[in-house]
Amino acid sequence: LDWEQNRRKKKNRRKLGGPAQTQKHGEHTLLLHRRRVPVREVSRQHISVFSGDVLALPTSDHGFLCCSFYADFGPLNLAMLYRYCCKLNKKLKSFTLTRKRIVHYTSFDQRKRANAAVLIGGYAVIYLKKTPEEAYRALISGSNASYLPFRDASFGNCTYSLTVLDCLQGVRKALQHGFFDFETFDVDEYEHYERVENGDFNWIVPGKFLAFSGPHPKTKMENGYPLHAPEAYFPYFRKHNVSTVIRLNKKIYDAKRFTDAGFDHCDLFFLDGSTPSDIILHRFLHICESTDGAVAVHCKAGLGRTGTLIGCYLMKHYRFTAAEAIAWIRICRPGSVIGPQQHFLEEKQAMLWLLGDSQTTQKAKLEERAVPRLITSMDELTISPALNITSSAHITSSDQLQEVNPSQTHARTDTHTHTHTHTHTHN
Repeated sequence: LDWEQNRRKKKNRRKLGGPAQTQKHGEHTLLLHRRRVPVREVSRQHISVFSGDVLALPTSDHGFLCCSFYADFGPLNLAMLYRYCCKLNKKLKSFTLTRKRIVHYTSFDQRKRANAAVLIGGYAVIYLKKTPEEAYRALISGSNASYLPFRDASFGNCTYSLTVLDCLQGVRKALQHGFFDFETFDVDEYEHYERVENGDFNWIVPGKFLAFSGPHPKTKMENGYPLHAPEAYFPYFRKHNVSTVIRLNKKIYDAKRFTDAGFDHCDLFFLDGSTPSDIILHRFLHICESTDGAVAVHCKAGLGRTGTLIGCYLMKHYRFTAAEAIAWIRICRPGSVIGPQQHFLEEKQAMLWLLGDSQTTQKAKLEERAVPRLITSMDELTISPALNITSSAHITSSDQLQEVNPSQTHARTDTHTHTHTHTHTHN
């Protein structure tokens, strides 16, 4: 038995030979990739230690599973990414594992490989401060095969491919704009409210956009499926400063139930699975730009139409690419943006970027004009030296400083106290 164990150890050392892509993290070395990892050997256990210095970290086969709608299979949601990062950080900080290397591995299933790549690539972007391109380059180096692209949650053939790199770029863009922070992320709240029985909603941009499934006239169970009335959302909406509700599907509940409760409500209907007209798109952007609080957006399921319009806002105001927007929205709320809606976002990207740039430029110009106007108005106010001051005690609050109407030329105001304050305007 001892001989057989030693033989296997030597065999594992040979298999683990060859160059590896590594990243230093404290006292540990994290292996992002090895050219030959003995998957069949380590996948038999949840956590396996072999060859004396390597810790195996399984991914998609152990707790990191995707709940698909139809033919979609990922990317894994934000809670999965968070739990994976916590799991890996715990291993990296463990004193007992200081001298061990950590191997990230999964099965040969192409869908699981793609999800595992997003997990480790996301960790490299979030915690190792790597660019998406650097993280992805490590994943495709050596003899690694390319990764299966993700697809939408619809029937039929896939017409739009979302790559692992797209997902990493979406995570990076969201991180840069402060859309999430794993130091304060409440994973229990995320997983609670994404459940259908608890409301079925997710924040896409915390404090700004909440995507949720459409309310129904009554809270009830229908064919085993929980339905929620508008009133079921009121406490959470009020607590999180949601001020506006936008409905994109046909009218099922009375909007007056929201407005009577103090929420603004807008209807922007377009057909399920379709894309919005330019009128609807621009009205949606205007409503979201005009409201002070957060905006809760829903269609029937809160996935296709909802994700599409929120994606347009991300492209205009945060300069997401269409692929980055789709990736981030699906990580927050899996199944979002379906079929032709994916191509619609690609088509609108350039236009929305221009609109965003133009709005930013106009805002900057207005701010620049405001400063000289303030300086000019201050220049119009001049104070002459104090005259005939016999005692500082004589200067009281009765001294006045008056601003003259610019339409009056050579106007002069004298305050006959121990000080004289003059206000002049000149043509």
